[in-house]
Amino acid sequence: MSQESPQSADATRDLAAVIVSLCAEVGPGKSICPTEAAKAFAKERGEDDLAWREWLTKVRRSAVDLAREGRLVIYRKGKPVDPNDFRGVYRLGLPRSE
Repeated sequence: MSQESPQSADATRDLAAVIVSLCAEVGPGKSICPTEAAKAFAKERGEDDLAWREWLTKVRRSAVDLAREGRLVIYRKGKPVDPNDFRGVYRLGLPRSE
């Protein structure tokens, strides 16, 4: 029952691409709000102005997957957090090359 349809898998892949692209636009050392990713993705899909809210859970899921792969960092209060264990308000950014 938890299998994704091909369209759903495509949407997940596309959502990840949008998240990484937005993070790349702001550059290393800066971060984006998850709502920015949800809004950009809904707009890209031609959905209405409030459709982004339905994507927030998937943005979080996608961000966790990307963070586990090392392609993204999840920040809480400006500090990187464990993608497997964080709560509350968070932001997304590229890994810093320090």
